[in-house]
This record gives sequence, structure tokens and C-alpha cells, in this order.
Amino acid sequence: MRLSIDVLLDYGFAAPADVLLQIEVAASWDQRLESQSLVIHSDNPIRAVPGDGGIGQRCWARGEGRLVAEYRAVVAINRPRVRLDGYGATPVRDLPGPVVSYLLPSRYCESDRLENFVGQTFTGLTGGAMAAALADWVRENIAYEMGASDPRTGAMETFAERRGVCRDFAHLLVAMARAAEIPARCVSAYSPGVQPPDFHAVAELWLDGAWRLIDATDMGGCGDIARVCVGRDATDIAFMTVFGAAEMHRQRVTVTALD
Repeated sequence: MRLSIDVLLDYGFAAPADVLLQIEVAASWDQRLESQSLVIHSDNPIRAVPGDGGIGQRCWARGEGRLVAEYRAVVAINRPRVRLDGYGATPVRDLPGPVVSYLLPSRYCESDRLENFVGQTFTGLTGGAMAAALADWVRENIAYEMGASDPRTGAMETFAERRGVCRDFAHLLVAMARAAEIPARCVSAYSPGVQPPDFHAVAELWLDGAWRLIDATDMGGCGDIARVCVGRDATDIAFMTVFGAAEMHRQRVTVTALD
């Protein structure tokens, strides 16, 4: 599938602040950038740095008075849909070094507090069968509800409240997977099925020697998700992190399937 992506960010700043942007699609084996353009209207220089794990690119900018960023891209997704339950389990002792950190609890993915629930609810499952069961549980038990959470909401609060938005679905699935000894990370992404249109968050689980995308909201499939960046939780994958304060004037995210 080919996707057209059009993003506008327009923010005001009462006082100068550094801004870290993560809005560019990551080039990788399963998604090919046909074109892209990032224009940042600012009187200050910008600087690009690699994303977490070398995936994607971050951009440092300076907000003074007003900062406007315009991003456009066309990306071809080449990622076949597969059955999760066909993947075997990888013993934690055999995991590659860079993957191990995604087994551990993080600020918004309190996996250590879900170990008893996962162990008692999904007894006997491992690997892809466990991953599929966890994803199904989140889809069936968490209601997608705009405004149900805020930037401080973590997986345990979502688990208790049984509602949230895409980042909450991703946090909970990631936390439950880690509790089941499956490395998991959060992914910032674009997808044409997101309603209302916005930046999207999904999960990636390490199964059978590779990362596998899972959208627990069911708004996107692995074949129509364009990965932007990855990280432990929303702290690492935020589309914009302001080291200070900013006021949103306009924000638009439009993702269109071209074929």
C-alpha cells in the first residue's frame, strides 16, 4: 500500500523553548519513502539526530514566538499480514542485547504490576499465541474513548479504567507483553484508518527473531501502518516534546491511501 501523509504543526511560544520533533517516516526494509519534505519556519537553525535504536530521525528546533512545521511524504508499505499465533517463543536468555531493555518496566508501561494477572489469565500460552491472546484481550476489554486519558496516564490506569486512546491501548499491550516475557515497544506511526485523523501509536512485539507490528485499536493493519519512531513508551515516541511551554494554534494530520 502507498500512503500520502500531510502534517501541519503551528505552535506559539510565550518564552523561547527547545523543541524535539519526531514526525518523519522512518526508512526501513518494510516501508520505502518515495518522497518526503520537512519545512520548519523558524529564524533558528534546526538539527537532525537519529531516533531511538537508529530508527527514524528526530529534529531539534527552537520555538521563539511561533514555530510552524510542514511535513509531506509518500511511502510504500511492503509488510505482509501474518498470523501471530504462528510465531514461536524466544527464551529471554537468547534475546539480542538491544532487545533486552524492552522486557523491563518503564514509566508508562508498569509491566511488573501486571505479572500476576497475565500469568493467571493466559496460563499455558507462549510466543505468538500469547501475543495474539493479549492483543485480543485489549481490543475486547478497553473502550476507545477520546478524552478518557491525559499525558500522565499509564498502562495500570488504563487497565483499571477500561478506556483510553491509541497510546493507552499501546501502553497496555506493551506492558502485558513484557509481563509475559515478550519484549515489546511502542511505535509512533501514521495510518489512514485513524479516526479522528491524528498521530497514531501502536505496539511492536519481538516474536520469532523479529519485531511484529500490532495495532490493538484495530484502526490500522500491519500493511497500512507507516512507522515513525520506536521507544519504551510515550516518553520516547512523542511527536513533539517541548522543553518549556507552547500553545497550539493549528494541528493537522492527513493520511490517505493512494492504492
